[in-house]
Formats: sequence, C-alpha cells, structure tokens
Amino acid sequence: MKKANIENIFTLDGTVPLQKAIPVGLQHVLAMFVANITPIMILTSVCGIDKALSAKLIQNAMLIAGIGTFLQLFPVWKLGSGLPIVMGVSFTFLNCAITIGTSYGYGTLLGCVIVGGLVEGILGLFAKYWLKLISPIVAATVVTSIGFSLLSVGANSFAGGQGASDFGSLNNWIIGSVTLLSCLVFSIATKGYLKVISVLFGLIVGYILSICLGAVDFTTLKELPIISLPVILPFKPEFNIGAIISMLVIYLVSATETIGDTTALAETGLNRSANEKEISGALAVDGFVSSLAGVFGLTPITSFSQNVGLVAMTKVVNRFTIATGAVIMLLAGIFPAFGAFLTTVPQAVLGGCTIMMFGMIVLAGIKMLNKAGLNSRNMTIAALSLSIGLGFTQASSMFDKFPELIKSVFAQNCVAVVFIIALVLNLVLPKEVED
Repeated sequence: MKKANIENIFTLDGTVPLQKAIPVGLQHVLAMFVANITPIMILTSVCGIDKALSAKLIQNAMLIAGIGTFLQLFPVWKLGSGLPIVMGVSFTFLNCAITIGTSYGYGTLLGCVIVGGLVEGILGLFAKYWLKLISPIVAATVVTSIGFSLLSVGANSFAGGQGASDFGSLNNWIIGSVTLLSCLVFSIATKGYLKVISVLFGLIVGYILSICLGAVDFTTLKELPIISLPVILPFKPEFNIGAIISMLVIYLVSATETIGDTTALAETGLNRSANEKEISGALAVDGFVSSLAGVFGLTPITSFSQNVGLVAMTKVVNRFTIATGAVIMLLAGIFPAFGAFLTTVPQAVLGGCTIMMFGMIVLAGIKMLNKAGLNSRNMTIAALSLSIGLGFTQASSMFDKFPELIKSVFAQNCVAVVFIIALVLNLVLPKEVED
C-alpha cells in the first residue's frame, strides 16, 4: 500500500494524511448539509409530521447520504461511479412529494419513492443501451443549465435563505460578503494545501462573525440524546399507480441532473469525459439508494451539484479524502448533537461560500460547449434549449393552465426543460447543417 501523501489529494486514488483529509471532507459536508436536510424539514412540516419524527428523518437523511456517497466513491458490483460524487436528498422531488404526501398520505409517498428508485436503478444498469442518445452537445447544454439554475440558490442563501424573516438584511449582506471575500483572499494569498481549504477558512471566518452579530442559534443543541438509532419504515408503504407514474417522471428529470453532474465532475476534476461505466454506476446508485431512502422515510437522493462546483474550484478528486466527508455524514446520522451543530451555520455564510462554486459549474458547461464544437447545428441546439429552459421557468406562471403534473415537472425545473429540448433537437436536426 502506498504511503499517505498530500499530493494524492489531486488524484482519484491513493491515501492522504488523515489530518489533511478531514478538513477537505468537512468542506464537502458543509457545502451540502443544509440542502440535504431542508427538503425533509419542509415536507414533514407540510404533511403534519410531529417534530420528534421529523428530527429522526433528518438524521436518516445524513445517514443515507453517507451510504450513497460511499457507494459512489467505492463501487460494489455495478453500483457506483468510482468518482468523487457526493449524494444527498434532492430538492427536485419536493413539489411532487408534497402533492402526493398531502393528497394520498405519507405512506403512499414512500411507496412511490421505493418503486421509482428501483426503476431508475434498473435503467442505470442498462444505461449503455440508451446513453448514446445523449451526445456531447446535449450533455454540455445540461451542465450549463445546472450551473445557471444554481446561481439563484446561492444568491438566496447569501441573503439569508428564501423565506427567512431577515432575508436581505444588512447583517446577512455583511456576513455573506465577508465570507466570500475571506474565501477569495485566502485562495489568492495561499498555495498548495491551504489553497484547497479556502472555502473552509471563509466558512470559519463567516461563522465567527455570525456569532459576534448574534446570528447563530444554539437552542437546537439543548437536551439532545448522545446516540440515536435510525428509524425504519416510519409509515407503511402504500402503492398508487397514478402517484407512482407522477414520481417516475421526476426520477427521469433527476437522472438527467445526475448525468450532467457526473459529466461535469469528470470534465472539471479529471480533465476528461465521463465514460459509460461511470455514468451507469452513478445512475444505479441514484436509483437503488433512493429506494433505500424510501425505506428510511425519506424522499429520493441524488448527486449534489454544490459539490461538483467545489471540485471544480479546488480540483480535489481524491476518493479517500471525500470519504472522510461521508464518515462525517454517518456520524451526523447517529450522533444527533453532531448534526444539530452543523445546522447552526447561517445561510448567509453558506451563500458566501458557494456562490463562486456555482459559477464554476457554468464555466465548466461553457468549456464543454466549446469542446463539443460550436458549429451552426450545435449553436442552435444550445441556444434554443437554454433560452426556452431558462426563460420559460423564469416566467413559470405561463404553465398555470397546464395539468399539475406538467407544472410540477417543467414550471420550476429548468434542467428538465433544457434536457428535453436539447435531446429532441439533437434527434431531429439534420447532421449536415453547417456554418
């Protein structure tokens, strides 16, 4: 076995000294932590689930995210990409999950999650038969749309989190700006390993400033048990064909995002294209671990674009290093106080840390567009799919006359619209179109 070496941090394999690996792994956890638990917090609140069970489900979310991340890093059979993909509970399913949960009950929602995950997992195993439909220009356009779709997420966090009572307050502006500047200055002023943890440095500075400004709430840390085991099947799964079909449509949208994330990660972190085996393994984990998430009372999980942006920014792709982050997730799923402490990080701090990461994904998409070739045909595909996907979802009320299923898929998910338009154009436009 090779000796642990800090230089391995920029390679896929090899070990890194543990004291160097943990801070980088922690960066990845902090980049995804709030986004991982927020969908469950919203869903349980809307569905009327009590706070005790809601807290248990939040713990489960960290546990399943850790398991999914481990499978992506270190594949078992055909499950996993072998790439530094970080998994978490997806926002993509939230609207559909709320509709099913409030209309049919939480048990029916879990049934949909379990069945839909099995379908996506099977599609992932047989991806080689249909991945050929996704040409380089389609993948590049989807990655670009993922980056653009995240910019508003970063901006909302920067201002304090959408719906927060102090949204856009002076305190949030100060905290977000200081955090962002700290990340930037630390990145410019340092080299080597220190440059890699510039995001963590900015987060620490922003967190200390937040404490000084009274923006950190420690009340969630009171009266927590030391260890809390996960809850399995909090509701009996029920199966409704109509609800399952609705969820399956969103699973296809999520699969599109995973393909985009996997492609972007390989391009930005490894300077190469993702191969068929990696994409197939990533999709299989997406599906089968989502079914496992349903058993633990959660909505589906997927790859996190936030962490793809972090890889693009730091160039850290080492699987051992990212695995330390997965261990932190597992600890947060077993030790409630550990996870509760991570939730005290204010949204403005996270926004200051992540806003540049999301820009990196946009640039990765642009780089892929250039690599795919900007001839007349490809420019038509990219321009039309991006303008319709990003433009129509900005004016989401234009879908109000459509059935609820159409609205839930297309009105708020620009990536889905971009993918469908790009895929159709790539199939119908004649290959002979030239400049």
